[in-house]
Amino acid sequence: MLIFAKTLLLEIDVQNDFCPGGALAVRDGSAVVAPLNVLAAAFARHDGRVVATQDWHPKGHVSFASSGKQGPWPDHCVQGELGASFHPDLDLRPVSLIVRKGFRMGLDSYSAFFENNGKTSTGLDSWVRGLGIDTVIIGGLATDYCVFNSAMDSQRLGFTTIIAEDAVRGVNIPEGSVEKAIAEMRAAGVVFSDSQKLLEELS
Repeated sequence: MLIFAKTLLLEIDVQNDFCPGGALAVRDGSAVVAPLNVLAAAFARHDGRVVATQDWHPKGHVSFASSGKQGPWPDHCVQGELGASFHPDLDLRPVSLIVRKGFRMGLDSYSAFFENNGKTSTGLDSWVRGLGIDTVIIGGLATDYCVFNSAMDSQRLGFTTIIAEDAVRGVNIPEGSVEKAIAEMRAAGVVFSDSQKLLEELS
């Protein structure tokens, strides 16, 4: 049984650059906003906790192809620029904490919990445990990268981890990466559920 007080809603990187028209746009990416807003509003009504993550890269970040390093991505979510801002329709009023990640020049960060070296913590784990939370519901962008890594870390850290499947979209680079990520998450024990069903379980 899901209980608001013991459940976290984790909104991953719902930023302009990952939505249509952005530098690294996810197809239909803005479709995650409406179900996340509905979930977040329910959490707010019941004093639940909502956390949003935000890619926050310095110019010339290692993940950028333009940096001439190993980065595969176009410049995106540059600190202070419009592309790094949250989608304008995302309701941030229920958000208790914003976790900025990927701000170290030489280290990328897909997961809400750890940088990509697998050991540098964002601090989210200890914050969540301090609140007595045991379940994490995840939505946002993108299914095959930041959602995937956040879910796998959440599961590995011992949280019951649920993907709000109508509140995620994938970039699908390379082709088939969304299906692969979903299969790996399911195999690891991550649960997939519709946001409306989750609301019914929570209420």
